Amino acid sequence: MNHSDANPEIVKPEEEWRRELGDERYHVLREAGTEPPFSGTLLTVSDEGTYLCGACGAPLFASDAKFESHCGWPSFTRPEQRQNVRLIDDFSHGMHRTEVRCMRCDSHLGHVFDDGPGPHGTRYCINSLALRFGPSKKNAIQ
Repeated sequence: MNHSDANPEIVKPEEEWRRELGDERYHVLREAGTEPPFSGTLLTVSDEGTYLCGACGAPLFASDAKFESHCGWPSFTRPEQRQNVRLIDDFSHGMHRTEVRCMRCDSHLGHVFDDGPGPHGTRYCINSLALRFGPSKKNAIQ
């Protein structure tokens, strides 16, 4: 995928990303794949902490923004810091959606929809394979 408007901070050859991420994560993060619904390990995590980019570790979503949307993927009402994600038009699969990408490394995370709860009404539908979870210090095992 080549996004001409992307200016990521972290740029690596795709072969290096593939080695670091493994096949499944590489497919989601670098090839804009989607994991099967209800298969992700982070879907039911309810601990306090931060959801990080699975490729570069940038902080993306706080646990207090996570909610159960029953869609099969972790869902969030908002990013932790809006400047850490980039939204782009996605016309794949014969429809128009808004893709969510990591601003730091330009990896695919998922999509955002306007059917969420709260004041903004957004649902960031994110692949578990696109994230890593960092528990808060008070929940971390010492």
